[in-house]
Amino acid sequence: MIIKPTTYSDAGVDIDAATRATDKIRELARRTFNDRTLSEIGSFGGMFDGAFPSLAQPVLVASADGVGTKLKIAFATGINNTVGRDLVNHCVNDILVQGARPLFFLDYIATGKLSPETVASIVEGIANGCRANDCVLLGGETAEMPGFYADGEYDIAGFIVGAVERSRIINGRDVAPGDALIGLPSSGLHTNGYSLARRVFFEMCGLRPNDVVDELGCSAGDALLATHRSYLPIVRPLLAAGLVKGMAHITGGGLPGNLNRALPAGLDAVVDESSWEIPNVFRQLERAGQVDRDEMFRAFNMGVGAVAIVAPGHADEVMAAAGAAGVRAWRLGAVVPGGGVVRFSGRSA
Repeated sequence: MIIKPTTYSDAGVDIDAATRATDKIRELARRTFNDRTLSEIGSFGGMFDGAFPSLAQPVLVASADGVGTKLKIAFATGINNTVGRDLVNHCVNDILVQGARPLFFLDYIATGKLSPETVASIVEGIANGCRANDCVLLGGETAEMPGFYADGEYDIAGFIVGAVERSRIINGRDVAPGDALIGLPSSGLHTNGYSLARRVFFEMCGLRPNDVVDELGCSAGDALLATHRSYLPIVRPLLAAGLVKGMAHITGGGLPGNLNRALPAGLDAVVDESSWEIPNVFRQLERAGQVDRDEMFRAFNMGVGAVAIVAPGHADEVMAAAGAAGVRAWRLGAVVPGGGVVRFSGRSA
C-alpha cells in the first residue's frame, strides 16, 4: 500500500494562503512608511529610527489592546475592514492621554483557517488607521491555528509605541480643585460593552445584525460597528499649547472606572449628567435590556469617549479648539476635594 505523505495543509495550515496574505499586507503597510522606517514587512523584527532631534528628553510610551467581542459583529456581518481601524484608534488614545504621539504600530491576527481576503480586509483597516494617525505599521504576526478558533472567526491585538517630551508628560500631577472636566464625544460604543450589547439586541430583542432599528435609523450591526474615534486630531494642538493637565480615555469600566485614573490623591471628579444628551444607541440598550443606569455607566462610555482636565480659565479655549477640529466638546463637570472617585450630579430619567 502506498501511503501519501502528510503535509502541513493536511493538518489545516495553508502556507500558500499565508504567503498570499503576507504579500497583500506588505503592500498595505508600505503605504504607512515614512523616512524613519528602516525595515520591510517580512523581516524578523521591525526597525525604526530612534533619534528624536525635536525632543530634549524623549520618553517612550507603549500600550497593547484588542477590540473584544465587537469582533462577533464583524463575523456576523462579514464586515472586517473597520475593526482594524478600531484597534489602532483605541491604542492611539491610550498613549495620547499621557501626552504621547504615536510612532509605530504592530498587529497580531490569529485565526483557525486563514482567508487571505479576510486578513487583507482587517489589515486594510489597520493601515488606514495608521495613516490617519501619522503612525507606521511596522510589522506584525498572522497565526493560523486550526481547531483553536471556529471557522470564520479570528482575534486581533495591537501594540503601539509613541513618544513624549519628559516635561510634557500628562499624569494629572497638576490637577487641582476647581479644574474643569471637558467631555469629548464618542462615536458609539467604541470597543467596550459588546457582550452586554449583543445580549440585549440579539438575545433579548431577537434582532439580527442586518435588521434595521427605526429608533437608531440604521441596522443593529451598523450601530454596533461604528468606528472607535481617535482623539489625536483634537488633542494634538491642546498638548502643543500645554492646556491639558490630565486626561482619561473612557473604555471598559466607563467614566467611573477611567476618569478616576486621571485624578491625584485627595480629589474627586463630579460629572454633571445633564450636561450632555446620552446618544440614542445607549438609551435603546438601557430601555430594551432594562439595564440599571449605574450599570450602563460601568459598561459603556455613554457618549463620552475621552475627558480632558484643564484649568477653568482654559475651558472655553479647549472647547473652541475641539470645535475647530469638527467635534463639539462641552463642560462635563469639575474637580473637587474628595477621595479619588467619580461622582455624578444632575441625573435625569
